[in-house]
Amino acid sequence: MQQPAPYPYRTTREDVRIAMPDGTRLAARLWLPVTDHPVPALLEHHPGGLGDTTAVRDAQRHPWYAGHGYASLRVDARGHGSSEGSPADPASPAGTDDGLALLDWLTARPWSNGRAGTFGIGRGGTAALALAARAPEALAAVVAVCADDRTAPRRDLAGAPLAAAVHGGSAARLAAACRPPDPRYTGDHWRRLWLERLAAVDPGADDEGGPIDLRAVRAAVLAFGGWADPQAGTVLRLVEELGPDARGVLGPWPHQYPDQGLPPGPAIGFLQETLRWWDHWLRGADTGVLKEPALRSWMNESVPPAPSYANRPGRWIGDDGWPSPDVREVHYGLDDALRTAGTPSGERFVPVRSPQHTGIDAGALRPAGGAADLPPDQREEDGRSVCFDSVPLPEPEELLGGPALRLRVRCDGRHRQVAARLCDVAPDGSSTLVTRGAAALAGGTGPVEVEVELAPVAHAFPAGHRIRLALSSAYWPWLWPVAETGGFEVDPSGSVLTLPVRHLAADAGSGPVTFDPPEQAPVPAELHPEPLVSHPERQVVHDVAAGEWRLQLARPAGATVHPDGLAEEEHVLEAYRIRADDPLGARARTDRTLRLERTDIGWDVTLQLRSEASCDAGHLTVHDHLRALEGGDVIFERHWRRRLPRS
Repeated sequence: MQQPAPYPYRTTREDVRIAMPDGTRLAARLWLPVTDHPVPALLEHHPGGLGDTTAVRDAQRHPWYAGHGYASLRVDARGHGSSEGSPADPASPAGTDDGLALLDWLTARPWSNGRAGTFGIGRGGTAALALAARAPEALAAVVAVCADDRTAPRRDLAGAPLAAAVHGGSAARLAAACRPPDPRYTGDHWRRLWLERLAAVDPGADDEGGPIDLRAVRAAVLAFGGWADPQAGTVLRLVEELGPDARGVLGPWPHQYPDQGLPPGPAIGFLQETLRWWDHWLRGADTGVLKEPALRSWMNESVPPAPSYANRPGRWIGDDGWPSPDVREVHYGLDDALRTAGTPSGERFVPVRSPQHTGIDAGALRPAGGAADLPPDQREEDGRSVCFDSVPLPEPEELLGGPALRLRVRCDGRHRQVAARLCDVAPDGSSTLVTRGAAALAGGTGPVEVEVELAPVAHAFPAGHRIRLALSSAYWPWLWPVAETGGFEVDPSGSVLTLPVRHLAADAGSGPVTFDPPEQAPVPAELHPEPLVSHPERQVVHDVAAGEWRLQLARPAGATVHPDGLAEEEHVLEAYRIRADDPLGARARTDRTLRLERTDIGWDVTLQLRSEASCDAGHLTVHDHLRALEGGDVIFERHWRRRLPRS
């Protein structure tokens, strides 16, 4: 990590509490440049806690912006961190109302020049887009990282219900909403605020609102995303729909900031790139940002399959718009350019009936830089699927965008599902997952057509490699299994895979796409004591006698001592199991334990969370259990049970 050059401005830092129109006070931290001239302001409105979950990354970014002449404000969302009120997502209607009030507060300060930008990652990035859709006059620019424009369902994939998203989402929302206020920042009334928060939290509440109306956005938007993150498609939609004042950057990254250096890399100078954006829109400086290609993407090279890559080989490319004029659709018929082996002579339909544990090598639903996040070699998964292969490619073929699959299927009037994987098969037979998608099948009296959208990707197939389309009728634990195990039948003659192929000479005559190396403000080091007990990040167990497959995922355990002295210890275990002969016996469970301690004031609190999920033919059932302890004594406990329709 490159250390910053001396800042143009000295900076100050102040913790403030900002009253909302209803009287609720939000905890915030403000970094200011020391100057006699009015300055533009930046807002980050996030559900994390200033003193714990985001303390380090806040200290990397906000002082850096302040040192370059911006007032930079980081705010704990309502009911989160050390803010008052009931928990609310910052991208919800209530959270967006708070965002408007925060903008008013910022631009009314005597040091403000009246112009503002907003930024964030994940839920914070989505909040920035939601705020921009309200079109406040002062908001001139947005930087959204790994954001969701909420145009896609959160709990399903084209009608096929996601397993990991249901109970895992419940546990994550509970964990975020139930963290206690820190007495160092809230004083003696922290316990009252915490109990009010615990009483108000509801893991089943949908407070995120509907899709963001991108047509209402007036601010200029710079969107970052990673091909290893499920929200990569948001960047493409933003560039396509927001017009000439939008720019997108898609790297190889997981669900993290692009300068963090977490695998897969390489990292870039995110802060420098965003400073160019702020300077153009908030200061009127000519930084050349609108001369950059509308979309800058990392073209992934073919690599042997692995669960993690420190740096993914590839190159930066630029496209002047999206959809790109240099990308064309190439159609691969499943009975022509792609073929499957073992189809009986004269049989029109190919049966697809996969074992229930197909998908056990899917990798993480939302990679975050872990050592076992990415899918391993897909040969075993391919063996549980029906595969359609091309001949070895005579020349390289580069994809940019989302492949689409049209299948003609037959499934006897019963509800089924299809999972499709696109793989890069090397001459040695190794199979690297490129992208995937899924859809629900509602059978009729005869053959029906189904469209399957695969996640967007940038990938270069080398000459001599084969393109493989693998179809399966199960994909656990990403998708809840269906009651019927009969699978479906596919008609290759009526099925086509469409690939977005980028012209190999598209970059001829264009200047190189480059970024500065990462630079961040120096921060006090956190301490990470060695954990007494650790678990493998990803562990698969096959109980042969019971015919059961079990998958256990563990976040790396350990304690953290934050720069301000807060000691934190968290353990997270996810477990999935399924039996070969009982698809509706599938079970999922997440256990989270969080302990926070300030030894100097004798403060010691613990959160114990459990979320369990199961399914039947028509519904998903989710049980959530919360227990809060102070000094080892239980002060709050609650159970929730929800029954959700599968469709």
